[in-house]
Amino acid sequence: MILTAHQPVYLPWLGLFHKIWLSNTFVYLNTSQFIIGDWMNRNKIKTHSGSEWLTVPIIKKGFLKKKSYEIKIDDSRNWRKKHFKSICLNYKNTDYFKTYIDIFEEIYLKKWEYISDLNEYMLKIFLKELNINVNFIKASDNEYVGKGSNLILDMCKKLKAKTFIFGSQGKNYVVENDFRKKNIQIFFQDYEHPQYNQLHGKFISNLSVIDLLFNIGPKSLETLIKNQNNLKIK
Repeated sequence: MILTAHQPVYLPWLGLFHKIWLSNTFVYLNTSQFIIGDWMNRNKIKTHSGSEWLTVPIIKKGFLKKKSYEIKIDDSRNWRKKHFKSICLNYKNTDYFKTYIDIFEEIYLKKWEYISDLNEYMLKIFLKELNINVNFIKASDNEYVGKGSNLILDMCKKLKAKTFIFGSQGKNYVVENDFRKKNIQIFFQDYEHPQYNQLHGKFISNLSVIDLLFNIGPKSLETLIKNQNNLKIK
């Protein structure tokens, strides 16, 4: 079994979906700690003037000591209306705007208490629209122990994974010998961002997956996985 995992991300980028596509099982690491400046509550879309951050405000009291699934959204600020308006404004002329915009309207009309729940809901919708089928496991529903490399190793042992796919940053913390001792094969994703037709001038990479969906539509997965070096592990 091929396993991967990732912490909650708001409107994720393409690389996360490629990593999940390579896997049989995905662990949604909603037990991770919140990191300031990370991607849990923000991401970028393309606008007439370049890229723009969409940031979900969170309640900051005690948030550095909380796990991801405990982080609450600050709904006193009208972020849902702002994000939906920005998406409409900047993608209304794309080929597949009408195909997907109702999905986002439904998401932003709903009041969300926890950022992790919002991100999980969005992630599952994106996986469905990309036609990526994977066994989805929430870390908070299980007991995985340790931190960093040890956490991933414990996860692999409990789920009986033979292979684990790390993101490119995994090289910074994984203890490879521990995995070799347990006969667990590891790979480090090396994602080459594809180029595709975008609105608003020069191509910008590393945006939210919504940019791909609105512009490419049903061929989004084909575009997302095209010309990747590590498809052989699928």
